[in-house]
Formats: sequence, C-alpha cells, structure tokens
Amino acid sequence: MSSIAHRMNRIFGQDKKTFILAMDHGANFKVVPALKDIGKVIRETAAAGADAFLSTVGMADKFGESFMGKGIILRIDGGVSCLSKPSKAMQITVTPEDALRLGADSVITMSFPGSSFENEVLSNLTRTALACHRWNLPVTAEALPRGFEKSDDYRTAENITFACRQAVELGADIIKTEYTGDQESFNEMCESVYAPIVILGGAKKVPERELLQEIKDAMEAGGAGVAMGRNIWGHEHPARYAAAIAKLIHENCSVETALKELNPKF
Repeated sequence: MSSIAHRMNRIFGQDKKTFILAMDHGANFKVVPALKDIGKVIRETAAAGADAFLSTVGMADKFGESFMGKGIILRIDGGVSCLSKPSKAMQITVTPEDALRLGADSVITMSFPGSSFENEVLSNLTRTALACHRWNLPVTAEALPRGFEKSDDYRTAENITFACRQAVELGADIIKTEYTGDQESFNEMCESVYAPIVILGGAKKVPERELLQEIKDAMEAGGAGVAMGRNIWGHEHPARYAAAIAKLIHENCSVETALKELNPKF
C-alpha cells in the first residue's frame, strides 16, 4: 500500500465513506461561541463517530491528543480575514513538510473557478498538489464555482460539476463541495469526477431532518460522505448529532433512525 493510500485510509473507513467534522472556521471568520472549548468538542465528536477533522494550524498544534487518532485535514490557505474589505485571494501559508510535522493526513485548499481570484486560487491548487504528492500527502480541494461571489449561476449543478472535475484535473484527491440539489445531477457529478466527493453544510443553520435527508440523498447518489461543521458543533447536543450522522453514513440507516439517535425521545 502506498503512503498516500495509507493516509486516505485514516480519513475514510473500510466502506470508503467518511464523516469529516469541519472546525477550521476560526482561521478566517469571526470567533464562534460554540467553539470556545475546542478540545472538548473534538474529543466528544471523535468519540461519537467523526472519522476526521478539518483543522487549523493552531488546533493541530495545541490539541493533537484531542483528535484521538482520527484523521486530520489541515487548512493550509489563509492570509486573509473577514475584516478585509474588499476581500482578497487566500494564499498558501503552510508547506507540506509543516503539515506532516503537525500530523496532517491531508491538506485542504480552495478551488474557485469563475471567481475574481481564480488565477491565483487555481494556481495554488496545482502547486499544492504537486508539492504534497512528492511527500505522498493527499490534497483536498474545496471546489465551489465563483467561490462566495454570488450570481445567478454560481451554484448550478452544471457549474458545481465543472468545479469538481477541474479540481481533480488540477491534482486534488478529495473533493469538498455543495450538494447539487437533486440525486440525478449529484450522481452524474460523482460519475464524472474521479475522486471521492464529500458535501459541505454551508453557512446556514438547517433543520435536523432536512440536513439528515440531504446527507442520505447524497450518499445514495454516490457521495463519499460529508465535511460539515457549524450545524453539528453549533447544535445543543453536538456529540449526539455526530453519532446520528455517523450512523447514517456508515450503517446506511434511515433518516428516522438517525433522528432517534439524535433525539432519543423522538
């Protein structure tokens, strides 16, 4: 087994599925009250069934033991913040050597075709993939057409599919992206992209049943799992929510069963 496959196996289970808990928000966005006690959140959700974590440099450095041996996907782009107006392109700020020193099993960087900064961001992805693959370190791409610049077509199924296919063509090994909205288009995308695709949760708080149903639909249509954060650690019972999602992903249970895992009195 190659080293890159070994590291992928620390993120994905034997069923080739994964539940990644995204906890990298504090690197660029506002301080989130739900993540004040980061170590506790990591430990409890790891014990509940999260397979891997999207981590920042600070988290990987200060809370290594809290991850309990689970996979670590390290955010390596940054250099900007939510306070910057107008926004600027993110820069690659971490080397593959430093990522490995921090215990990373993969790194993650953005892939925003059609955005104002596409020339920088897409070049970053290619350079990152080439540099990381020299160390057998898998690369995760957060592939979103036009990034966060809203337009009429910025989240069409066609454009999401293009963004994901482009990311693997530029060297990505794992894709994080939005659900296309229906199983037919999502299945078409999964069949068109030669890397595992995990869906993100987005910035909005989504009702429990709606989120679990979207995960179920994505998994049935060929998805490899999820990379979600605020809907889970922002929940009143993050560990129970994590357990419900893990059960949905790895045991292929029904949404109703997952809801009972989350709400025992349901």
